[in-house]
Amino acid sequence: MLPLESVVLCRESQVSTLMALFGERHHFSFPSIFIYGHTASGKTYVMETLLKTSELPHVIVNCVECFTSRILLEHILNQLNCLNSSKDECTSYIACDSFNDFVRLFKKVTQDQGVDDQTVYIVLDKAEYLREMEANLLPAFLRLQELTNRNVTVIFLSQIVWEKFRPNTGCFEPFIMYFSDYSIGHLQKILSHDHPPEYSADFYAAYINILLGVFYTVCRDLKELRHLAALNFSKYCEPVVKGEANERDTRKLWRNIEPHLKKAMHTVYLSEISSSQWEKLQQDDTEMGQLKGLSAHAHVELPYYSKFILIAAYLASYNPTRTDKRFFLKHHGKIKKASFMKKHEKTSNHLLGPKPFPLDRLLAILYSIVDSRVAPTANIFSQITSLVTLQLLTLVGHDDQLDGPKYKCTVSLDFVRAIARTVNFDIIKYLYDFL
Repeated sequence: MLPLESVVLCRESQVSTLMALFGERHHFSFPSIFIYGHTASGKTYVMETLLKTSELPHVIVNCVECFTSRILLEHILNQLNCLNSSKDECTSYIACDSFNDFVRLFKKVTQDQGVDDQTVYIVLDKAEYLREMEANLLPAFLRLQELTNRNVTVIFLSQIVWEKFRPNTGCFEPFIMYFSDYSIGHLQKILSHDHPPEYSADFYAAYINILLGVFYTVCRDLKELRHLAALNFSKYCEPVVKGEANERDTRKLWRNIEPHLKKAMHTVYLSEISSSQWEKLQQDDTEMGQLKGLSAHAHVELPYYSKFILIAAYLASYNPTRTDKRFFLKHHGKIKKASFMKKHEKTSNHLLGPKPFPLDRLLAILYSIVDSRVAPTANIFSQITSLVTLQLLTLVGHDDQLDGPKYKCTVSLDFVRAIARTVNFDIIKYLYDFL
């Protein structure tokens, strides 16, 4: 088995802290551990790898899949019941109706499996969904060690902070640990670790450096970056395969990959096409708009106000916040764009990608561009949620974060223009005056 340091990269301090908390197999551990951090920060991967490598008795449950307390409790018990056997050998199913039954059955199952004298770890991934279940569920998990009189540790993995997670009725405080976002150096190290065996590590590291130089400002998600790296690597090494360049000819390799990375900025990162469609686009060298079925957005018929919301979101994503007052305040008069921008800010905002914006800014722009008066009703908020579901907007911040929800517009300029024409909105004026 590979050493833990070579499997879990750039999380040495978190791994050492967790190993110290776990202690020996028969030692009592913390009753509960709360681990939080943004998506793709390695929480689930580190926990799974650590528990499997150490061969500790554990169960890992995703609270999104187990959307009711009964399903959650039964899933935990049935995983525990299969600790020493495969799933095919586990023919019996344990039913559980309440947490009182769970405590009783937990004692029985751990004794039957021979782990009643060892620390059993229950990992609840996406733990923020526990708050949508019964009010007693979260406090009960926090004091499960006391209720069962067993050596058990419950580990919560969440994207929100504990202060927004804590029940109002009071509870046992868990040990809190934070997983920070990966830095660009960490991403470089992790992604370079995936290099294909037929190419040298330095060659692949140079490719990852180019990829991060393009996408790091708009995407920090390790999973998305790994997907982008796998999709575009064949184009990067194409001159080497054809014999037109060697692995050290970085200038020629960059010129070959640059247009394809720009296409990827508008397609793969925005989840508009599948991997097979992207490969077809690369092979045919087709323009993005000419690929049949490239974007499902073109076939979406939106409600009236949703169109204005999408237009406002696009303007908020690609315009600096400081321009809102001058651009959207009525009767302010005209100003020249050249006199308002600094020299170093004249780079097109489309090359920098969409920027996140808060909900109140989106609504402020919406009220200024819509023809009639719009009240902030539940209908408006539900239409914003629908745009997120359709992947026309991306929610990059959660309601439970201290700074509130933030969004990004994930559609192209041509799509916004098409939407604007259906509502007779002079979007061209806004786009060319402001961007």
